Amino acid sequence: MKNSSKQGNYLNKLLIYILFILISLFVFYPLVYVVAAAFAPGNNIASLNIIPFGDGFTLKHFIHLFTKTNYWLWFKNTLIISLWTSVLTVIISSLSAYIFSRFNFAFKKPMLMSLLILQIFPSFVGMIAIYVILLRIGGLDTLWGLVLVYLAGNIPYNTWMVKSYMDTVSRNLDEAARIDGASHFRIYGQIILPVTKPILSFLAVSSFTGPWMDFIFPKMVLRSTEKQTLALGLFSFVSDKKNEFTNFAAGSLIIAVPFIIFFLFTQKSMMMSMGSGAVKE
Repeated sequence: MKNSSKQGNYLNKLLIYILFILISLFVFYPLVYVVAAAFAPGNNIASLNIIPFGDGFTLKHFIHLFTKTNYWLWFKNTLIISLWTSVLTVIISSLSAYIFSRFNFAFKKPMLMSLLILQIFPSFVGMIAIYVILLRIGGLDTLWGLVLVYLAGNIPYNTWMVKSYMDTVSRNLDEAARIDGASHFRIYGQIILPVTKPILSFLAVSSFTGPWMDFIFPKMVLRSTEKQTLALGLFSFVSDKKNEFTNFAAGSLIIAVPFIIFFLFTQKSMMMSMGSGAVKE
């Protein structure tokens, strides 16, 4: 009986390991294939070996990106848009969340509900209105116009998210600081922000990620070649007139660099428990 039960356990473990290996191959193969394509000698996706790195190794696609395309310009434009969106989203969302969390005023609940209702509708619903507004204010084909679009879409939900976190922070901290003569801005800057660092770090990363990889809104807002983002520039490699998949893969691989740097600087804050850092009510 013991031998049969042991054999059954071994068989179950073996099946679980095989299942995990198959799932890992299914998940990681596309990523490994793109990395291999970035260093493959050919250009066409049809000429690539189905086995990663089966065609050899070369750096010519990266050299082509940096010397014969506007990749650095695309990278700079996308970085400017993403950084400004992330910074402004953190500042405005945290300030509005602090107001909703710490103050009582008329129409507070209706305003919160309106923020929530606005987030229910997909952003594509308002694309025509966004286009008309940007046209009226001169924001078409500008980087700041695209930042405004992302900022308007980020504020409603993120205000709710940060407010929910701030509600868990004890008001005793505010009262103690107010007794010492601290103003509201000082309480916000020196007490609330350090305590809410985990959620603000997550907010900074998430609001940076959206503009960095978005294609729809840059396609709608930007027109000139010198204002293109990475998504628009890389798409030109795999359009109907071109099939430069290896150049596309090389450019896509470089896109991951800012995320790696961002994660290295913010991983501790994001890994912290959402309940740590202060006395909670």
